[in-house]
Amino acid sequence: MNTGFGSWLLGISLGASALGGMLGVASSIVLAATTFGSALLYSISGFGFAVLAAPLFLLFLDPARAIQLIIIISTVLSMVVLRGLLPAVAPRLLLRLALGSVVGLPLGLIAFRYADPILVRAAAGAMIFGFAIPMAVLRRRSGQPGQSKHWTAFAMSPGLDLAAGAVSGFAGALVGQPGPPVLIYLLLAGAAARTVRATLLAFFALSYGVTLASHTATIGIPAPTWLAAGILIPFAFLGGLAGRPIGDRLGAEAFAMLAIALLAVAGAYTLGAAAVAFATA
Repeated sequence: MNTGFGSWLLGISLGASALGGMLGVASSIVLAATTFGSALLYSISGFGFAVLAAPLFLLFLDPARAIQLIIIISTVLSMVVLRGLLPAVAPRLLLRLALGSVVGLPLGLIAFRYADPILVRAAAGAMIFGFAIPMAVLRRRSGQPGQSKHWTAFAMSPGLDLAAGAVSGFAGALVGQPGPPVLIYLLLAGAAARTVRATLLAFFALSYGVTLASHTATIGIPAPTWLAAGILIPFAFLGGLAGRPIGDRLGAEAFAMLAIALLAVAGAYTLGAAAVAFATA
């Protein structure tokens, strides 16, 4: 299946059989649809492209190529979707998150070198899922009669902004998921939905851009991967354009519940991936 996909999408002639070529075309259609759907969700919420795209990308590509494709597409998509949301970005918040991320990144790299990756992914998935469920319950209760309608756990502060960015940088280097810590922080602090969405997209544009430059300069990105990204990016572009007006019309509570649902999916997927890796180790 991987060979067929490579021969059709990446333009590499690998001598696949006719059946393999047919499977390759079907796989390419699935990946194009996945890219469109993931971009749609990403544009609406500011989060979730990799959550939806990664599992299916990993079915048809080796992990290194799948991750690099997601990084390239996410970088371009963040910039495209962000254009209409620039006025909603909180510059100082974004700066503090980025500075904190720079501090957390090397710590995550050190931990990545010495930690058991399976245990790390399991712990990360459990923590993300563990945050998502109580947040959903508390928000549901806050909407009931007699309860505060705008539940928040704490007020935002510059110190907490830096701390959230540091945890994000640490998590990005350690498990490849910089988004959940920032999203959890902004949701718990009760930030406005449009601000959360715009700030997340801006933060991802910066972090993915740096990651893409690092991959290009150190690991290297093969030409076929760039070609595959060029083929899939138009589908991401269409999904992003389709999702932007939906996100603009989404109410604060609906946005929060969608974001919490995505966190739950991200946590469950990370736990599941760790369980599969442990079972096959």
